[in-house]
Amino acid sequence: MIVVTGATGNVGRPLTQALAEAGEQVTAVSRRAVAMPDGVRHVAADLAEPTGLAPVLDGAKALFLLLSGDLHAPAARPTDIIDLAAASGVRRVVLLSSQGVVTRPLGPSRVAMRTVEDALRASGLDWAVLRPGGFASNALAWAESVRTQGMVAAPFGDVGVPVVDPADIAEVAAACLLDDRHSGGVYELTGPEVITPRQQAEEIAAALGSPVRFHELTRSEAKATMTEFVPVELADDTLDIISAPNSAELRISPDVERVLGRAPHPFNGWVARNIAAFR
Repeated sequence: MIVVTGATGNVGRPLTQALAEAGEQVTAVSRRAVAMPDGVRHVAADLAEPTGLAPVLDGAKALFLLLSGDLHAPAARPTDIIDLAAASGVRRVVLLSSQGVVTRPLGPSRVAMRTVEDALRASGLDWAVLRPGGFASNALAWAESVRTQGMVAAPFGDVGVPVVDPADIAEVAAACLLDDRHSGGVYELTGPEVITPRQQAEEIAAALGSPVRFHELTRSEAKATMTEFVPVELADDTLDIISAPNSAELRISPDVERVLGRAPHPFNGWVARNIAAFR
């Protein structure tokens, strides 16, 4: 049995589907119950309280660990999840980390994630670490304004990074969960191209077949919006990257192709699959 945390998110949903289609028994963990693929068991749990995972992990062979906001919750101890997994007999953990762990190692959110990575390495478990950069699915934050105003509002309109399709992350995660060859692997996951927010708006417009105008936000305006959904330190770390990416953050990584045997999906491919959200 494989446990997938964050199972209702942009990575967790396709990962759960892929594992189920591969014939694996899957337990999907999220805060809220949603419809799951046939045969997938859902458990509501909060990763900020790791003890609640004990009955979920009992009998599991592998765990996909996506911490998200739980990493930054008050008094959070995410390394306890790794200890609990080891005590429960889990043999393999695949951790969704962040590219910023190595490109911005002193950012507060990156320091916290590095601590989790280090705990996983020291756990005695089989492990793999995935380090994506920016997600293509972050564009979903513009969906309502595109639908209602025909507008994308974002900061740093002409500064790009190689955003990665969450479906590629999920496919790499499935490979790491199922294939022993990826034990001890650290994979940096990016898309195949550097693309700016303004260019992303143009791709959405092309897929819609109607104009989408671009409105550039100031950093303070963007931060105010972001902190409605993420902790302040994560917002600051993210804004630091997207305002002035360094050479490592602009690099097109070969790791998606190395694992999957194909190139990563471009942003317009993600848009084509998700265009209904913008209509």
